[in-house]
Amino acid sequence: MIAVSGIGKAVRRHKFFDNNLDFYKYYRSNNSFLDEKMFLRGNHDIKLWLDTYYFQSDQTFSTSHDYKVAKIMANDLIQVYIEDQPYKNTEQGDILTDLPKLNWTGSKASLIELIYALHYQAVFDNGNGDIRSMAKYFETALNVDLGNFYQTYLELRNRKVNRTKFLDALREGLIRKMDEQDEK
Repeated sequence: MIAVSGIGKAVRRHKFFDNNLDFYKYYRSNNSFLDEKMFLRGNHDIKLWLDTYYFQSDQTFSTSHDYKVAKIMANDLIQVYIEDQPYKNTEQGDILTDLPKLNWTGSKASLIELIYALHYQAVFDNGNGDIRSMAKYFETALNVDLGNFYQTYLELRNRKVNRTKFLDALREGLIRKMDEQDEK
């Protein structure tokens, strides 16, 4: 019964995204040109993908599209939770005992940005590396707990300005040092 229930929820979730694809694309692209019509109370436009939920809700409290954003955010969090579950109860062995102990002293977000950049460049295991395995490796090697790195990555993706702040700073710092060494 649980499996059937889970499948039913997945089908409903898929149907929600199919029925709201235009809004989903608008939200994910970080556009704001329709925000006044979608996210100001009492300023709804009937032509903008309204759900029947809006007409049943308290319109002095809700906006026409806040429920849709909440569903998208909830589904993101569910996805993060589900992806993280297989690794919650496993114990990391002493695979890095021969390496010198290094402690990551930068921000966790910076390390997560670096890990995802390395993952998307397919530099480990000929591109067959699993992001969770990479994160666990870096956690062990650098003595840091990254926590819910999927959620942090979602937050990095949603940055309005400078989505790769740490990588940009690394590049600039390396070029500056190279230039200084060339001048000597």
